Amino acid sequence: MAVAAVLGVGTVAAPTATAAPDPSKPYVVSKSSIPGRERLQVWSPAMGRAVTVDIQHPAGDGPRPTLYLLDGAEAHAQESGWYAMTDVKSLAASEKLNVVTPVGDPHSYYTDWRAVDPGIGKKYMYETFLTNELPPIINGEFGGNGRNAIAGASMGGVAALTLAARHPELYRGVAGYSDCANVSSLPNMLLTQWDVSRAGGNADNMWGPIGDPAWAAHDPYLIADKLRGKTIYMSSGNGAPGKYNDLLNDPLDETFRGIFGEMGTYFCTGQMSSRLSALGIPYTTAMRPTGTHKWGYWKDELRTSWPILMGSLGLR
Repeated sequence: MAVAAVLGVGTVAAPTATAAPDPSKPYVVSKSSIPGRERLQVWSPAMGRAVTVDIQHPAGDGPRPTLYLLDGAEAHAQESGWYAMTDVKSLAASEKLNVVTPVGDPHSYYTDWRAVDPGIGKKYMYETFLTNELPPIINGEFGGNGRNAIAGASMGGVAALTLAARHPELYRGVAGYSDCANVSSLPNMLLTQWDVSRAGGNADNMWGPIGDPAWAAHDPYLIADKLRGKTIYMSSGNGAPGKYNDLLNDPLDETFRGIFGEMGTYFCTGQMSSRLSALGIPYTTAMRPTGTHKWGYWKDELRTSWPILMGSLGLR
């Protein structure tokens, strides 16, 4: 029973209990400050756990667009590669813009998995999280105005193109750096299976076995017509070592993976460019004469594509 104390002519009521959050709906579990941005723990009903998300936003109120940036396969739990390895912080500091980066969960492909993977110990549901659960929070609590763009490197580049094609109403611009969009081709299915296995997972738990229709359903090359009307930027090096490679001191296996990986993305990016051309969809592609599969090159590509992405959001 509540107790009221009579003090003169006024009363002070006992505190009212705060209702517990509804676990069937996404909500911000916690916020913490890190240099230049906030770290959020966001409850995802689809994943049944809190997901780490960083957001950089301008001071003050007022609506602004949002850029989502997705990591490559080696996403680290401490910090997104976009903040650890590029100058996105300074690029965004001069914009009236939210920048949102999921943190961690390597080799997830930012997609909805069909089953819990025993090796990984999770069932990723990132497509649902990024397109259904997170945007209302960004718009409702951080001033997002509903104008969004999405970009990513390597695994994140495939995911950015896939999400933009599967949810065309959500994004105005998309950029993929050093990715292989035609994910349902036999070579890329085998490559993706190998990539997921590096995290201890089995891609059968993601989109099913090789040849399952889910692979084609998540292939931006096959559903490229859904990108019509978007601002599109794609880029790749050709695998030749360049200014960010130190052949004498870089680990040899890292150098060879970077060379051959980027040779593959060079072919894939040309293939996706041809597909868009055949469909009559405008795009910008940068095919570089050097460059391996490495963050230094993606730092440059983010800077080069920044005005294009900002233009898609109405900031240019």
